[in-house]
Amino acid sequence: MVATPGNNKAEIFRVIQALAPHFEQTVLLGYPPFVKDVIDSGIAEGIDWTTYNPKLVFAGEVFSEEWRSLVLKRIGSTSPCYDSASLYGTADGGVLGNETPLSIAIRRWFSVHPKAARSLFGESRLPTLVQYDPASRFFELHDDTLVVSGENSVPLLRYHIADKGGLVSFEDMWAFLNNHGVHSLAELGLDNSSQTRSLPFVFVFGRADFTVSYYGANIYPENVTVGLEQPEFTSLISGKFVLETRETDNSDKYLYIAVELLPAIQGTIKLSEKIAESVKTQLLRLNSEFANYTPAERQLPQITLYSFADSNYFPVGVKHRYTRN
Repeated sequence: MVATPGNNKAEIFRVIQALAPHFEQTVLLGYPPFVKDVIDSGIAEGIDWTTYNPKLVFAGEVFSEEWRSLVLKRIGSTSPCYDSASLYGTADGGVLGNETPLSIAIRRWFSVHPKAARSLFGESRLPTLVQYDPASRFFELHDDTLVVSGENSVPLLRYHIADKGGLVSFEDMWAFLNNHGVHSLAELGLDNSSQTRSLPFVFVFGRADFTVSYYGANIYPENVTVGLEQPEFTSLISGKFVLETRETDNSDKYLYIAVELLPAIQGTIKLSEKIAESVKTQLLRLNSEFANYTPAERQLPQITLYSFADSNYFPVGVKHRYTRN
């Protein structure tokens, strides 16, 4: 059964509580931050997600593997490669590719090997990594952006999606992993008996205009996200934030991040300081431009904690934007 209650959380909970007990599993599909919001709000409403054998399908935004682990933990999942999947698609092209257990396992390996990720993908942020069937969707590259052809009701012929990304064949992906010491599925966290398909990979970054330039370094929201999604913060903040650069009265630039608290949580100076140190640590680990271009005395961001659903930074019912110019 498919139910489409939209973004009305009260209606979502009503549908789940009425119907989920009659089925073997419940699948939540949606925009990643909203799915997390539904899960967190459901827990606050007394919903025990583990009783519904939930699975998650995402689309529309790049997220970190720390984020995936956090969300799956909250629904009681212990199989990140099998209990979630992200789709890559467009309104006019449909689903162009999707995560598989193999692509998720590989991406999770890259998340803890940032130098290898930068070597393959060419940037300090981790892209969405999916597999696709070249018999139904044919990808090409044009100036580092993706072009796709496919047979739809209206055929797409070299349709320029303008998403920044790239292509890696199945053979090239395994050759790269072999060169970095990975020689089996078990080393990626999968069972060696797992069935994989020899399909090519396409990787997709978030929109290029979502970056913030700081002392010549491109700061990606994906880098900041990892700093916020450390275990010590997950019960205090929602994961939503707004990244921007500001200037002091002396015209010195600094990195400013507005962070959303979870409902009923009060912000403290100590929490702000801990989050700032965590974000700095992850930026230095993941972003070589930040590590090399930003003066040491300007690397610690300023964190301001805002109440849940703050109207200025985190309005309800609006697609969230992680940067502000």
